[in-house]
Amino acid sequence: MSDTELLQVAKIGRLVGLRGELKLHIQCDFPEQFKPGASFLSDHDRRLTIETYHPAKGTVIFKEHHTRESAAPLVNANLFTSKEDSSSHCHLQEDEFFWFDVIGASVQEESRVLGVVQDIERIASCDYLLIETDPKLVAQNLPKIFYVPYIERYIQRFDPEAKIVLTKDAYGLLEHS
Repeated sequence: MSDTELLQVAKIGRLVGLRGELKLHIQCDFPEQFKPGASFLSDHDRRLTIETYHPAKGTVIFKEHHTRESAAPLVNANLFTSKEDSSSHCHLQEDEFFWFDVIGASVQEESRVLGVVQDIERIASCDYLLIETDPKLVAQNLPKIFYVPYIERYIQRFDPEAKIVLTKDAYGLLEHS
């Protein structure tokens, strides 16, 4: 797996108890992928497989790490998975999309290209698209970047095949950014 294909899904926290239990801080929308037998790559290029996971306590034990001493080097490590593994293990509902599908999409409104989705940021319980403004609009002295909340008020539709986000009233957000 190359680094560009990897998605960070969790961060390992402090040690808990004597049996190698670690706090697991999930950083994705799919906690169901954290189950016994699930395997992740750490940022030390080490493959870690979950032996037990307790969602209520937010703790995990990895295979071959049953003592505090063997688990201690894992503290503060990040866990990654591939886009392909995410797509196969995480089930989306209708009109739900992976962030990696939306990032890079063209943002259009009334046949005008506003820009390209550079990133998505979650602020409180709302996701915001960080848009790099189209150079033609920047040349008109509009901001180089702006945010669009991913809510029905602004997002009409996302076409994953064409990689286009159709918006309404987002141009007004750009003008007032």
